[in-house]
Amino acid sequence: MNDVSLSKFLSLVLRHEPERLGLTLDSAGWVSVDELLAAISRQKTPVSRERLEHIVATSEKKRFAFDETRTKIRASQGHSVEVELGYEPQIPPEILYHGTVEKFLPSIRAQGLIKGERHHVHLSADETTATKVGERRGKPVILTIKSGEMHRTGFVFFRSANGVWLVDTVPVGFLAIPEG
Repeated sequence: MNDVSLSKFLSLVLRHEPERLGLTLDSAGWVSVDELLAAISRQKTPVSRERLEHIVATSEKKRFAFDETRTKIRASQGHSVEVELGYEPQIPPEILYHGTVEKFLPSIRAQGLIKGERHHVHLSADETTATKVGERRGKPVILTIKSGEMHRTGFVFFRSANGVWLVDTVPVGFLAIPEG
């Protein structure tokens, strides 16, 4: 398994399906590094601690984090399993961005941005990052979010360890959606 495949597999296990490896995340999404490595070794090609540390350190999006003792690991955000990441509310910048693709625009125009199976809607601080997110599914469409205005009306924002802005929902009135 190459590093990209391993990173994707870790995302699947640490965000959505820990049971795939017989693991249980704690309430904050952490799992023992030793348990994770042993579980991967039982079902796939063994992975060394050094390789896992390399994956965490070089992940462009900083998808994973070690605890302060480096004995536990978790995904930084994007969970569909119930976890409490412990992020403190933050004041967002006036404008944030969301990358998507055209096929989702009718739903977004009707409902705004909803979290679906995830814990939060994910937003980016810059258009470049939002473009990269949107490109994963095709030609990107970048939405502009009036996050400062949202915050002033009572919406609570969080910022994950890897810089992703999180909010429960973005109503249509706070979105600028390109035409076409």
